[in-house]
Amino acid sequence: MVENNTDLEHELRVIGSNTKGRFFIKSFRKAYAISKSSGLRKKLGSLYRAYYKIVFNYLLGIDIPDTTTIGFGFNVFHGQGLVISSDTVIGTNVTVRQNTTIGNSVPGSKSPRIGNNVDIGAHVVIIGDINVGDNVIIAAGSIVIKDVPSNVMIAGNPAIIKKEFAN
Repeated sequence: MVENNTDLEHELRVIGSNTKGRFFIKSFRKAYAISKSSGLRKKLGSLYRAYYKIVFNYLLGIDIPDTTTIGFGFNVFHGQGLVISSDTVIGTNVTVRQNTTIGNSVPGSKSPRIGNNVDIGAHVVIIGDINVGDNVIIAAGSIVIKDVPSNVMIAGNPAIIKKEFAN
């Protein structure tokens, strides 16, 4: 998790020249810190959280609540039509692309847990109380409804293992 400005600067260097991704992660980290604060800081920060919601949810089509747990190195490419539920837990160095949904299938049910070093293609749906392991590639258009082990590439509807990688 990003703890301070030095961590954020390092994270932005990792993301590179992806302007929209940099804008999103910088804004998300600030809104997340405010959401986890208390007292006067949280009260004063509510204006920024409203700004975050308006800009990302309504204008840019990135519906990722500022209370979602997202690890270091999160990268959004072509951030349009992204929906990630607040209960989802995302590890470090995860990339997501446009028109992706990660969440629960029934309100109040559990959401996915995404491991580290996961590359999620465009138009992917990851739904339910499932775990996606580390070092996973999820091909574009995949529908993921079952646990995914580490070190694999998956694709299809429903997604199945297409390739295994050495540890």
